[in-house]
Amino acid sequence: MSHTIAFIQRLENLKEGERSRLRRLAGKPLDKTLQGFDLFTGLWWPLRQSSPVAPRRETSWVVAKLYGAFPIPHAQGATLASLLGRLEPRDERDQARFRRRFDALLCSPLPVVEPHLHWALRAIIDAFPGAGVDWVRLLDDLSIWDRGEEHKRERDVRDIWAEQYLNATNHA
Repeated sequence: MSHTIAFIQRLENLKEGERSRLRRLAGKPLDKTLQGFDLFTGLWWPLRQSSPVAPRRETSWVVAKLYGAFPIPHAQGATLASLLGRLEPRDERDQARFRRRFDALLCSPLPVVEPHLHWALRAIIDAFPGAGVDWVRLLDDLSIWDRGEEHKRERDVRDIWAEQYLNATNHA
């Protein structure tokens, strides 16, 4: 089993009080509170100890806080970008505003992407109650969100998100 899947399963098994603690730490650094740090460390460190290829701490922290705020079920293949593309408004003004929000998400570096992901997850919950999100893919994508020049031969994850979004708008 991949370490990313194991991390998401740990998040899914959190009790409401633990999710609430993560929810209150939205936008805050990992070292803001000892309780939050301890909760996160209990989730992430066992995976990191067992393998150096476990998801990065920074991205795991962002996803843990997002899951605390939006405990949407995991649904393999339900990418954030494709779900957002499916709910793009048809009205031109609303559509332009929605696309600006999505572009802001794509253009944000990892340290400031969390509020944009909050917007995206809130929009998905409002439009598709009970729908799932591919949390494993989200964590994997965020793990390579800010890759440097040394990876330019590989396709950028943000380009993939833009393509998924546009494909979903064309088929909605």
